[in-house]
Amino acid sequence: MNDIVERALRFASEAHEGQKRRYTGEPYIVHPVEVMEMVSAVCDDSEVLASALLHDVVEDTSFSLEDIRELFGDRVASLVDQLTDQSKIEDGNRKTRKEIDRQHAAKATPEAQTVKLADLISNSRCIIKNDPKFAKVYMVEKLRLLDVLDRGNELLFEEARRLVEEYYESRRSG
Repeated sequence: MNDIVERALRFASEAHEGQKRRYTGEPYIVHPVEVMEMVSAVCDDSEVLASALLHDVVEDTSFSLEDIRELFGDRVASLVDQLTDQSKIEDGNRKTRKEIDRQHAAKATPEAQTVKLADLISNSRCIIKNDPKFAKVYMVEKLRLLDVLDRGNELLFEEARRLVEEYYESRRSG
């Protein structure tokens, strides 16, 4: 493992210390590691892999984008910024906030969109399996998000599209 990836893993593990994954109760770091592993199957850019590990730090911990910039440099900070939801609770209802975040993702670089696709796959699998009621809302949002993630890695895009299509097919037939 590359030095920046190792440092990002240590930092993300410490930043998410004590946080648990909803539904599974696993340590939260399991999710960023899963996202990074998916990205590593299609990309060997160590800064992209580091951003995959750090993608939820700004949203879910007390660390800021400036902390990421100081520790990992401008490019990793830029990627993390592109991966961080921009909407705030005061922006309106969930639909409005998700549209703000979708527009932000649409402007992301291909590298950030690749990480976003892996994140979508990881989260969708977990939610479909563990919260069928919420999955009905969540998967509609992910279907709309896929419309703007067309510059990410093609293999991850196809996997995400297949996952969404299988979800809807199982609902039609089940």
